Amino acid sequence: SIMLATLIQTLDSTIANVALPHMQGTLSASQDEITWVLTSYIVAAAIATPLTGWLSDRLSVKRLLIVSIAGFTVASALCGLSETLVQIVGARLLQGVFGAALVPLSQSILLDINPREKQGQAMAIWGM
Repeated sequence: SIMLATLIQTLDSTIANVALPHMQGTLSASQDEITWVLTSYIVAAAIATPLTGWLSDRLSVKRLLIVSIAGFTVASALCGLSETLVQIVGARLLQGVFGAALVPLSQSILLDINPREKQGQAMAIWGM
């Protein structure tokens, strides 16, 4: 179940890349403008990822995972409802902020629930 959170984040990134030309036409955006759909997510995730450890110490891993999944889901819905470039870039910023914690949290949970001698195997399976 923790892999599902990582999977939705990974799929979202792939889907956004594939849908970029369609979004460009629908939003009447230039090549430079439409790249902000991808860039906004990457920048937000890069800023938010280092905060994961600090936030999990304050909120707990479980609570942060729930907030991250819920926030990512709401941000995904906002992306789908976006009608302008500004709206979709804003929604992608939110996706990046909430999605940033999903991978480190899933790895942390895997390490917590597996005995030390099984951690390498668990991480190898996670990486596939």
